[in-house]
Order: sequence, then structure tokens, then C-alpha cells
Amino acid sequence: MTFDELVRDTLHEQAASARPAPADLAERVLARRVRRRNRGLTAAVVAVAAVTAAVITPTALDRGGNGPSESSGVSGVESHPSQSPPLDRIAAGDQVLAAYYSTRSVRQPDHDVIQTRTYHLLNPRTGRYTSDPRWSDVAVAPGLRTAVVIEQTLPARRVGLLDLATDQVTRWIPVPQGAGAVAVSPDGGKAVVTTYDQNPNRLFWAKRSMVNDTYQPRAEYSRTGFAVVDLPSGASQWHPVAPDVSVPFEAFPRSGSALLFSADGSLLMDRRMTAPVTVFRRLDGTAVPAPGREKYEDTEGVPAGLSPDGTLMAGGSAGHGWSTATEVLDPVTGKRVALQRGEVLLAWVDDRHLIAWDIMPGSTNEFGTRLVLVTVGGSKEVPLSGPRHTTTDEPSPGGWEPVFAHR
Repeated sequence: MTFDELVRDTLHEQAASARPAPADLAERVLARRVRRRNRGLTAAVVAVAAVTAAVITPTALDRGGNGPSESSGVSGVESHPSQSPPLDRIAAGDQVLAAYYSTRSVRQPDHDVIQTRTYHLLNPRTGRYTSDPRWSDVAVAPGLRTAVVIEQTLPARRVGLLDLATDQVTRWIPVPQGAGAVAVSPDGGKAVVTTYDQNPNRLFWAKRSMVNDTYQPRAEYSRTGFAVVDLPSGASQWHPVAPDVSVPFEAFPRSGSALLFSADGSLLMDRRMTAPVTVFRRLDGTAVPAPGREKYEDTEGVPAGLSPDGTLMAGGSAGHGWSTATEVLDPVTGKRVALQRGEVLLAWVDDRHLIAWDIMPGSTNEFGTRLVLVTVGGSKEVPLSGPRHTTTDEPSPGGWEPVFAHR
């Protein structure tokens, strides 16, 4: 299959109204953890027993009642609650775990640290995840045929179009300004490549800060701008945008610096770790007011954002009798519409169901979480993966971070 055929099929197969989960899910969750840790929250390691893998039918979904009316169920749920990290495809409705990655800290001779990702990509032919250590960042286009990839040595001078079925790069697109992060537009036709003048995954000992009574290296502000790439043609245009240097402490690379697309793909979202959390920009980099239904976007670092029909907004943690609870907001007023289970809302499955990280029952450890399917206003959940266990505050040692895309 040629590149043009690949892109054409991808664009044809994805639904016109579908909104892919943001490509920077992990960065946004990490930023949220930084804010929570700065408010004095800590975590402990808890071992949890895994349960038998299963494919869940719509009848297994909960029927919560303290929010908007729920849909009749979700079809196509593929659940593997005994697998962590996953081996076989995890999916719910149109939303698929297209990839996941783990991060390890590679210490350098000068005491700097490079946080290196290892991706596991879903092969659409086999339905299984395969390790691919070539890439530092991966954004999967709707349709699950193509991914935009960046090589490990950063900043990279090109991005690749990867055929997920063959594991081959079909085209290299030059980015002479230095690629460091990538996201794909909701329609799959464009990519925004955030550029840097040095490795955004490097933590510098010279910039060290005190963290939990120990000096730790920290990231440098090295963003230079972004390039919007037309994927069918490979044409791109670069625009300068400086990083937000008001952040007092940036513990994780790229947090608050990588750009992504708004819900309809007409604008870019520039994430920050301090208010305002999201700055909206035109595709030429000009800052503009937030669209009406996205003015409360990501106030707590929540990846899911706006629901597909635009009537609900994923919110942050909320107090409740459950071990963890999150809220769903009215995107126009910012007021709470409903409560449901979930520690972090990751991606909308449809207008009334989401995929979330949630803490295992009986646990208080936010790192000992599993993927679950939750319903807006529901008090129950359907496990999708086994629990991940992390032992430190690093991004994902012993754990993994998801990358979602639409079928």
C-alpha cells in the first residue's frame, strides 16, 4: 500500500465527528500529579490481585443514576483485567488503546538524566501490542493504520509516517527546526510537531531542585515553536512560540510545553502547569480566547476534555464516599453535572461513557491503578486492564502510560 492510499483509507474510515484522545495524555496526567504533589499529596505502593481476562458485553455496564441519563451500553468492549502491561487489544466502542509506553531514566556522565520511552504499538492485523524502541513519541491517527513517529535522538530533524500493520515508515517529513513532540488532528489530516532547541526529555543537574528532601535534575525550557504538517502532502509551516517560563518547577520533560489540537481541530491548545492551564492559539500561533465550550478545558489536567457531542466536559477529582471520584461539568457554565468513579478521566468512548484510570478497590495508592470503563453519573466500573504498579514518583517505572485513538 502506498502512502497516499494509506492516508486516504485512514481519513475515509474515521468518523467525521470523532474526536481522538489527545496525544499527550501521559504528559497531562504527569502535570496533574506535579500539581497534586506540590499540594502535599503522597502515594504508597500497594500490591493488588489481578482477575481473569474477559470480553465484557453491554449488559455488564453499570446503571448509575445521579447524573445525565445513560446510554443502553457500549459495544465492542475488549477487556483484559489480568494483563498489565497489556498484551492483547483493549477497546471500548470506537475508542482503542492504540499504544502504550513505559519510561526509564538513563543517567548521563554529567549527572543529567534522559527519560527514555519504550513504546508498544497495537498491530491492527494481530490485535496484539509489540515493543518498538525506535520512537521517542508516537501519535496514532484515527483508523489505527498510521502513526506519526519521532526518533529517539532529540531534537529530531524529521518525523515519520509509520504503517502500523507492516511496522515500516512510508514517508519521512523534514522538520529542520527540531521535532520533540507530536499530536494528530481529530480528522487525521494534520499533525502539530512541537519543536525544541535541545532534548526536551533531558533533565539537567545544573537546574536541579529540591524534591522530597532530595536534589533532583529538572527540565529546561527549550521549546522554540511548532510546525503544522499536512500529512497527505508532507507540506509544513513552522511558527515560533516560546515556552511558558512562569512555571516554578518542571519535574517532567515536555509537561506544559507540547501543543495539541482543540476539539474540532481548528485551534491549538498550549498546555501550562499554572493558570491559565490552557492557552488557545490559531494555527499560526496567535493566542485567541477559548472557544465557548472549551473555556473550562483541562482545568485540572484532565486528558478527556470535551465529550464528542460537545455537551459535557471531563473534570477533575471531587470529594465523595468512593475511594476516588471525578466530576463531569457543563462546558458552558463550568458547573458540576455528575459524579462518577475514576481517578483520572482519559478518553470519551461516547457521549456518556469514558475510559479512566482508577485506583483498585481498597487501595489508596494513585499509582496502583488500572484502566476502567465508567459511565457518567455511575458508581460502578468495568475493568479493562490489570493494575499497574509504580514504585517511585518517576513517570512510569514499572508502569505504563496509554495512547488512545479511534477505530
